[in-house]
Amino acid sequence: MSRFDPRGEVNRALLIGVSEYDHTAPDHPQGVTGQLPAVRHNRRTLEDALHRGNVFGAHEVRALASPTPDEFTGALRRACQDARGLLLLYFAGHAVTSTSGNELHLQMRTARVLTGDGLPGSVSFSEVLGELVESRARQVVVILDCCYAGNAAEIWHRFDDPKRKKHKVLLLMSVQPNRCILGGDADAPTPFTRELVHVLDQGGEVWLSRLYAAVKQRMAEAKYKAEDDDSQRPQALAPPWDPDADVLLAAGPVIDHTDPPVSWLQRMLDRARKALERLGCTGLAMVLALLATGAGGYGVLVLTGDSDPCAPALELRLLTDPDLEQAMKAAADAYVASDANTTDDGCRRSGVTVYSAGAASVVSALGKRTDAWQQPRDDDNPQRDIGPQPDVWIPGTRADVRRVTAAQEDRVFARLEPDAGPFVYSPVVLAVPEGLDDAVKPTGRSLSQLVTDLEKAPGEAEVHRPDPEFADAALLATVGLYGGGADARRAEQLLARSGRPEPSAAGLLCALPDVDAVDDRSAALVPEFLLRSGVGCHPVTRAPRTAAYPDDVPGLEPTFVRVRWEDGERDADARDAEVARFRSWLTGREGRKVLGEQGFRSAHGERRLLDPKSAPEGLTDEVRPADSADPSAMDKALERYGNAHGPGRVLYLLDSSGSMAGLWDGPSGGPGILRQTLTGLGGEDEYGMWAVHGLKGRGHTGLLDFGTHARRDAERALDAARVRDAEADPSAALLEALAFMRERGADDERPQLIVYLTDGEDDNRLTGEELEQVVGRARTAGVPVAMVTLNSGACDRDRPGTRIAEAGRGRCLDAGDDLVPTLRDEVARTGTGEE
Repeated sequence: MSRFDPRGEVNRALLIGVSEYDHTAPDHPQGVTGQLPAVRHNRRTLEDALHRGNVFGAHEVRALASPTPDEFTGALRRACQDARGLLLLYFAGHAVTSTSGNELHLQMRTARVLTGDGLPGSVSFSEVLGELVESRARQVVVILDCCYAGNAAEIWHRFDDPKRKKHKVLLLMSVQPNRCILGGDADAPTPFTRELVHVLDQGGEVWLSRLYAAVKQRMAEAKYKAEDDDSQRPQALAPPWDPDADVLLAAGPVIDHTDPPVSWLQRMLDRARKALERLGCTGLAMVLALLATGAGGYGVLVLTGDSDPCAPALELRLLTDPDLEQAMKAAADAYVASDANTTDDGCRRSGVTVYSAGAASVVSALGKRTDAWQQPRDDDNPQRDIGPQPDVWIPGTRADVRRVTAAQEDRVFARLEPDAGPFVYSPVVLAVPEGLDDAVKPTGRSLSQLVTDLEKAPGEAEVHRPDPEFADAALLATVGLYGGGADARRAEQLLARSGRPEPSAAGLLCALPDVDAVDDRSAALVPEFLLRSGVGCHPVTRAPRTAAYPDDVPGLEPTFVRVRWEDGERDADARDAEVARFRSWLTGREGRKVLGEQGFRSAHGERRLLDPKSAPEGLTDEVRPADSADPSAMDKALERYGNAHGPGRVLYLLDSSGSMAGLWDGPSGGPGILRQTLTGLGGEDEYGMWAVHGLKGRGHTGLLDFGTHARRDAERALDAARVRDAEADPSAALLEALAFMRERGADDERPQLIVYLTDGEDDNRLTGEELEQVVGRARTAGVPVAMVTLNSGACDRDRPGTRIAEAGRGRCLDAGDDLVPTLRDEVARTGTGEE
């Protein structure tokens, strides 16, 4: 390996920060030890430092917030494919070792810890190393800030690598082997990453060897502790480095702290003038004399208490919607460096820390939990779950403020002072990839009409939406989707869903390119400003999209809200002044200029783009805005979304006719396949099983009564199922099943599914009038039907299974598909189980 300067190469940095976990102790006995709010700061500060370091290009750094294992591995594979020069992988979050100690498991958002070595939701470091050594990058640097990070070195040494590719992978680890580190607090990065960023930001060329040495020295001087009061000492793979075998990680500008003579003298004169005001006229001769020598002048100013011309700047805390975070950070960075934030002495008046959290969680915390935010408790700690108490809140819409005030009861520790209206605007659009844009009209259609138009387009178009519980834009899209009395269950079936939705629109637009074929056929419900080139991920990897503007979806209307905390501001007057100064700049000409570059529109009039030159092709210059968001409609949509994704109902129909005898036993037989889907069902889901056989009477018998069940009871029912010496009537069974499930779901919007598993031998009874009757019932019942056939060709066009599944917005699967995992996913979409 030779000394490697990656500037000018195609580089990639993938930053993984898992700050939020779905399962945490003590609420979940199998959960991880707790949330890690400090990791939010890790991710943001390191991302900013790499951008400033001039090694990675503007779009070569990707940060993933609390991904699932699939999201992480997908992003890792993409980075490995794209990188040609340097590939940097950073991970911060929980990690555990296997019982034997031979493996390190990086725990993602869905992580749990089971008895033995069961670690669902984790990714082994060996697997990560396997991806990295096969990457196209010339050099790979892995930085781990987690418990047991030092164990990664031993895994590297044991890694089976006959082609000796692993030697391009270098490791920087936050702690020695077999040690666990402390999680930090909610207000700052963890110690290792804090010192890492400090060294990267020192300017000049920062090589990996220098970075390691400097971070190690700083941590030793600071006496950071790991758990059990042990010293925390960072590690690296095989230090010290050969001077000819090193990697450049940053090359930022060197900050010159010396002043040119004129500037130095001018500032000294200014400070002397201030000193004179305190000393009075009698001090004039002494000051003038001492100014003749540098030491004398310094001595006077020290004695008069003016040795430091710049006092520490006041730090403002700005909380915003996840989709707005990057844009608000750009605006805040511009403000901090602006003349408006600079005193006559050249000092900074204030800094602005921008952070985001799930919109629904913020509304809940400001509405009902300000006491816990002010005085956190172990079981209720918004400072840990959301972030520090904000001075400023910029929600996606002013309706969020009304949602908060409507929820406030009893004593409230935070008072909101919102502006009268928004300062910018961005419509929520259906971003349609090239090749499908001819299928939709850009304006004049409702969201449901646009989605229906896409369904009719040639090919397999999909519509994706981020998590409505996390970002306002996704919730506003859901308001439109459920509009006009639409059934939430049916509306959700219009959308593509594979596992948990992306938390934010920015994350969605960056995740879709992980699979080119998916990106090319996927429309996305996102705020328009994110379609500007270069937001969030590499623009080259994204399919070009055209915006369609649904006329029933409210747009984003970011609003400036001052948040005042009871007994929480010892520096209230100074803080008020700085918040007012920042507000004036942000909502004024300079702030709108920055936000125009981010893709926003005017908040008033014809809603024109503030900076048409920065907008990509495919946008409409003038848009007629939909009505502003209604808080009650948002709350109702959120409730209906929860219901539509809550505990589900599944009815299994198992063909038990004589022809199934050869397809019955083992994991690939009918009962065995259904058994493998039970992991998608949880304790609150309702389900039942029918054995379909016989041509007279009901055409089925019960295997498992409909209701909630322990999984082992369902498994026993399948074990007891038997092939019958009879034929089957699938049309009669399906008609009765559709009627049964429609009745169960008449009073709510919980997700439902019918699974019909057969060998297809009795499809001759699914023809003519019988087929049309089933198709008609499936179209109106509101219950998806998964038609599963254990022979090939059953899902060809116009086959009975295909028509029934399409009518009910379900899936048709046959032996030519990856049948078991696909069916398991279908059940998991309806249920609340492990999948």
